[in-house]
Amino acid sequence: MTDTQIDTSGIPPVEERYDLRHLTTFIPNKRTPIHNWFYFKEGFARDFVAASLDWMGVKEGTLLDPFVGSGTAVLTAREVGLSSIGVDISPLMVLVSRAKSEDHDLGLLRQLSSRIFATRFVRPSLTSIPSGVRKYFSKYALEDVVFLRSLVDGITDEEARDFFIVLLMSSAMRASYAYKDGALLRVRKRPTPSFRKFFRARVKRAIKELERFRPIGPEPSLRVGDARMLGFIEDSSVDCIVTSPPYLNKIEYTRVYDIEYSLFLPGMPPAPIRSYIGLGVSVGESVFPSLPPVANAYFADLKRWLSEMWRVMKDGSKGTILIAGGVFPTGVVDSDMCLAVLAKEMGFRVDRIIALNTRVATRDRVVRIGQVRESAVIISK
Repeated sequence: MTDTQIDTSGIPPVEERYDLRHLTTFIPNKRTPIHNWFYFKEGFARDFVAASLDWMGVKEGTLLDPFVGSGTAVLTAREVGLSSIGVDISPLMVLVSRAKSEDHDLGLLRQLSSRIFATRFVRPSLTSIPSGVRKYFSKYALEDVVFLRSLVDGITDEEARDFFIVLLMSSAMRASYAYKDGALLRVRKRPTPSFRKFFRARVKRAIKELERFRPIGPEPSLRVGDARMLGFIEDSSVDCIVTSPPYLNKIEYTRVYDIEYSLFLPGMPPAPIRSYIGLGVSVGESVFPSLPPVANAYFADLKRWLSEMWRVMKDGSKGTILIAGGVFPTGVVDSDMCLAVLAKEMGFRVDRIIALNTRVATRDRVVRIGQVRESAVIISK
């Protein structure tokens, strides 16, 4: 259900490359050193970034990911020799991206690791842990997590602290009963590893991964911020964009990270990101009048974001945007075509639309109403 009044003239036909559907998920990163330090369900694969750079013909310059997530794009940029800038509205995601892409002092990490795991366990109080978090852990695993967190919090070197806190977070989730089911956190009782032993092995493996890491590019510039307002980035300074904005749906993305925020970023509320990009829901204009109000809010935000991309991108630069359609009772919204139309109206050239994945959309769980595409939209300024 793309808006019937949308003028798609000048928009290239959709290319179907469903053999590349693995690029749209984080799953391949689970087997990739450093990229696998933190499981980000909403993320894309490292190979998506590599493919995007190939599609755009980019070999040098500065890459921008304004929805940086767990840092896949900026870390890949380091690996292939690009400078990069990463922005995200979530402090958690910026922390994860920073830990994965920083230059770490390996000698210091080994020294701190030895100190942490040689420290005698002292049973901590769990009274400050919300009951809504305690239910996801056995008492013994949670005591280990809280005790080790106190040791990590005492690390004065910021980069080393980033390293240990991110690995502690990901290890804690592995030792929990938490199951991330769409926008919900559910309890799923299952056997869990001995937490202290698992965390120690995870740290040891991560240090070995850093020993083998040979980045060509510099550390990225990372910042908490709203992708629609990037005043700290200079005009015409970016050579390419590889990114994926939040998809058009009704999910509150950050709710599934309540445990990470409660245990490891206490006092720092997660920034809300629903089916629109930014912090507000008001729409100053009706972008596509026949679409549902939530879809209009989403595309109004995309239009503001594209305006910022136009400002920061150099003439001749390119961008690859991974986006998926939305499902409403009245039908499917083809977000890739809507994005392409907005980009064209902004002045961009739409070079390609590559459909990488598709799924059946249903209403009331049984009534089929169409197909939802997940596509890479490639634009040029």
